[in-house]
Amino acid sequence: MINANRYDKMVYRRCGHSGILLPALSLGLWHNFGKVDNYENSKEMILAAFNLGITHFDLANNYGPPYGSAEETFGRVLKEDLKGYRDELLISTKAGWDMWPGPYGNFGSRKYLIASLDQSLKRMGLDYVDIFYSHRRDPETPLEETMGALASTVHQGKALYVGISSYNALDTKKAATILKNMGVPCLIHQPSYSMMNRWIEEGLTDVLRQEGIGSIAFCPLDQGLLTSKYLDGTIPEGSRASKEYSYLSAESITSELLDKIRKLNEVAKRRGQTLAQMALAWTLREGGVTSALIGASHKAQIEENVKALDNLEFSREELIMIDHIVKGLS
Repeated sequence: MINANRYDKMVYRRCGHSGILLPALSLGLWHNFGKVDNYENSKEMILAAFNLGITHFDLANNYGPPYGSAEETFGRVLKEDLKGYRDELLISTKAGWDMWPGPYGNFGSRKYLIASLDQSLKRMGLDYVDIFYSHRRDPETPLEETMGALASTVHQGKALYVGISSYNALDTKKAATILKNMGVPCLIHQPSYSMMNRWIEEGLTDVLRQEGIGSIAFCPLDQGLLTSKYLDGTIPEGSRASKEYSYLSAESITSELLDKIRKLNEVAKRRGQTLAQMALAWTLREGGVTSALIGASHKAQIEENVKALDNLEFSREELIMIDHIVKGLS
């Protein structure tokens, strides 16, 4: 059942200098939407997100596991439950990491990117995606070739907009110029960004602002570290740190890191928020991020995360305190 009032409470923000509005929170299908996961739970999360006004769903060719299966899951939900809502959805996918064997299934060549998008469209049952990303900078392929491939997908009608992910400030500026000269502006950049991971503040944020490029932060909860999951020092079953195919390992959750997370949790309590809600609000504070990309393992997490939008304001004292905790000064 689709909620008729789904747009009433969601916050929408303009993406750079474009005509696109993004929900302040977008749903990423990196984990928990693969063939190894429970389909009914995956479907419930996608529909719950849409019913809360989350219109943007972010995928990549190799999301799963196995590779491609998150797109297949999303395609099935589109076909069976959201068929009449395609024009209310903003769907993105990416290519740039390893996808199939051999020299043409990885990085940033024209051959790989266009072939990958064709496969993604087939898996999702779509004629086009709204955004197609270069998932990472290929140091061996000329930037002109990679950006040319992105521009071609727009010219061919396979993508409406294009973006880049995890590019540094210098390459972002170069990529934006190349795309602009091809008549296809760079809509958006997708970097990792959180209270614990601030690399974009060293130049990239300024470039995005100068070029009129929007941004969507992935891992705003730092792979789940900025949640209540690990506060007691144990690794909950089913959490990312408990999974062998996750980027977060149990060994990385040190006593020093736990001390910081617990102190941040106390700040969140004083704000009347959970740690996750405060972390999302911090990412969305005034500072250039258009949308925060959340992941989830069940519907209740999405519902809780959306409540972060109830309080996006931070006092100067709160921001200073957060900075001191993260830097180990408090």
